[in-house]
Amino acid sequence: MEWLRLAGLVLLGWGLGSLVNYLGDVLPATRRLSPPVCFSCGRHFPLLDYIFIQSCRGCNSKRNIRAWVVQFVSIIAVTWLGTTQTSRMGFWPSLAVLVYFGVVGLIDLEHRLIMHPVSLAGVILGGVMGFWLHGLKATLAGGAAGFAIMLGLYYLGYLFAKWLSKMRKETTDEEALGFGDVALSGVLGLLLGWPGILGGLVLAILLGGAGSLIVLIYSLAARKYRTFMAIPYGPFLLAAAAILLFRTAG
Repeated sequence: MEWLRLAGLVLLGWGLGSLVNYLGDVLPATRRLSPPVCFSCGRHFPLLDYIFIQSCRGCNSKRNIRAWVVQFVSIIAVTWLGTTQTSRMGFWPSLAVLVYFGVVGLIDLEHRLIMHPVSLAGVILGGVMGFWLHGLKATLAGGAAGFAIMLGLYYLGYLFAKWLSKMRKETTDEEALGFGDVALSGVLGLLLGWPGILGGLVLAILLGGAGSLIVLIYSLAARKYRTFMAIPYGPFLLAAAAILLFRTAG
């Protein structure tokens, strides 16, 4: 029955959202898989309390709104995939890719960090999925191109930041791009293949420009603008790749 199928998709979405929340919580804090803890008092969350976003039993502090947002976005994404079949990868492989994208994007947004172990997991996932979608040659070429192009942009951004700092006589530790973005571009190159990664990078630049403009306008209006204000670039790379990966039915 259709309602039973929809209920199953909702439950699956909630479960995967819990997984993304869990990895986004514990990996930046412990650099390994470990029981989730309350950020206020350090008490371990019982499994069901964590899954259903309950308050901490130790200090009664509530989970942040991000946990709820991730859960509902996951439900929407899984339900959409399960009812429209828009992905060429198939349902279950698509879920694996979306969970990976969710974890990377969440950590980058909250910590401005793309962790090397997460990138290594992405190389394995991207290599397998890319080989399935594009074959070995296009997958390897896409990965190499994504890494090399973003590496060039990384060094250009580094030199530009140093030049601007010297011109303004201000010191800064901010980077236009982090090396994690370079590694992520290599992973996305494996997924998109060659020449798909070129379209992915161009689209990411356009999305990043639009997003930066919105942030700039908001910062100026709220009087929160500061020089060398950096914006996480990983979510724009992920959004561009998701658009290209999931745009085609069949």
